[in-house]
Amino acid sequence: MSIKVIMCGLGAMGSGMARMIAEKQGIDIVAAIDASTEKKGKSLKDVLGINKYSEVIIRDDFENTIMNTEADVVLLAIDSFLEKVYPYIEFILKSKKNCITIAEEMAYPYTINQEISDKMNDIAKENDVTLLGTGVNPGFVLDTLVVVLSAACRKIEKIKAVRINDLSPFGTTVMKTQGVGLSEKEFYEGLEDGSIVGHIGFKQSIPLVAKALGITIDDIEELREPIISKTYRKTPYAEVKPGMVAGCRHIAYGKYKGEVLITMEHPQQVLPELENIKTGDYIEILGDPKLSLSILPETPGGIGTIALAVNMIPQVISASAGLKTMIDLPLPHGIENSFEDQVHYYNCQGVK
Repeated sequence: MSIKVIMCGLGAMGSGMARMIAEKQGIDIVAAIDASTEKKGKSLKDVLGINKYSEVIIRDDFENTIMNTEADVVLLAIDSFLEKVYPYIEFILKSKKNCITIAEEMAYPYTINQEISDKMNDIAKENDVTLLGTGVNPGFVLDTLVVVLSAACRKIEKIKAVRINDLSPFGTTVMKTQGVGLSEKEFYEGLEDGSIVGHIGFKQSIPLVAKALGITIDDIEELREPIISKTYRKTPYAEVKPGMVAGCRHIAYGKYKGEVLITMEHPQQVLPELENIKTGDYIEILGDPKLSLSILPETPGGIGTIALAVNMIPQVISASAGLKTMIDLPLPHGIENSFEDQVHYYNCQGVK
């Protein structure tokens, strides 16, 4: 029987996940939830053009849909922050359904709120389900990929990881957190009031890498500054005029006793090619041996986030109960056979 999925959130990322699932074997969407009045009452066929799901009607009643729909996993794509997604996660877990969320702070929520993280872990275990936060970054490029590359090292001294990417595929939530479309003055005001955060993920990726590699970190220092556009830029979710903010240059340092051991940089903006900026992902491990990895252009942010969330479904369904991170589960990978067969494979291998 196919894996049954509930989609919660049909923005840029959630819609992409739905379209990806529609093309896969051994997995089906059985319900869809979105708060938009424009989508409510319409089918996934009407809204997303997915003919396969002409009978899946989008609803805005979260609790009733979750409680009254039989499903194996809920894909939650509604917000970036732990505080905002926690009530939804709690309800999903208590309904005895597995949950994968692309909320960036959920990739390693312990650094945001230890108490809530422990509570989510307890609730998941009590209901025998699994919870995972993932995405392209955090979740893959600046953490999981770094961890995997380090396997070829006998000794690790320092790590530097840089991601230069295009924000264009992302929706309004991400644009707001980057300050896209604001004046420079408004950008710094946003930093002060907390509405602009830059990349949401350094406080997840650095501890995740450090934990996996056995590196002790006692401080994370972050620096943010606006990227001012010299050209006109427009995406489906943002408009940037010359002199306005096109994105945020964000750097973080993972330190131990004042020494920088892990450096991560993430300058991201909409349509960087308009100013001849090439995108890419770069990882450098200083150790024995010294290893360098470059991906040119960058791993596509939108597609990558969509794929990570969907491709981790078999690992999550097969895992032992509790709150998991990407380093707790089998390696992420693409799936070209049946998702149901992948679950069967992990179960037969006793992977927990």
